[in-house]
Amino acid sequence: MGREKKFYLVHEDILPEAIRKTAQAKAILARGEASTVHEAVEKVGLSRSAFYKYKDGIFPFYEASRGKIVTLALLLEHKAGILSNVLNTIASVRGNILTINQNLPLQGMANVTISLETAEMMQDVDGLVRTIENIAGVRSVEVVGQN
Repeated sequence: MGREKKFYLVHEDILPEAIRKTAQAKAILARGEASTVHEAVEKVGLSRSAFYKYKDGIFPFYEASRGKIVTLALLLEHKAGILSNVLNTIASVRGNILTINQNLPLQGMANVTISLETAEMMQDVDGLVRTIENIAGVRSVEVVGQN
C-alpha cells in the first residue's frame, strides 16, 4: 500500500537553494526564456541532476490554485469606485467572481472578502494580488483560503 502524499505551502525563504533554483529554472522554461533544461539551469546556477531530482516536487502556488476557488481578504478605503476597480481587475484576467462580502465601513476603511474561481484566469493568483495591491485605495490584499 502506497504512502499518501502530503503537500505543504511554505515560504520560499526556508527552501534549500537547489529547490528554489529548480523552481526558477522551471519558470524560465515556462516563459520561453530558455529552450532547453541545460540553458535554464545554467542561467540560475544549478546542476541538471539537481533539476531532475526536484522538478516534479516543486511548483508555484498559482499552479496549485489553478481551477480552484481562492478567497481574498481586502482592506479598502471607503471611496467611490475602489471596489469597482478591484472587480474590473479580476474580470480583466478572467477570474470568475463567485461571492463578494463587504462590511460597513469603519473609520473610512471597509473589509471586503471576494471568492473567485481561477480555472480560466490568464494570470496567476500571485500576479493578481500584486496588481490589486497597486490599485489606488487598496490598503491590503491577502489570500485567506483555497478550495
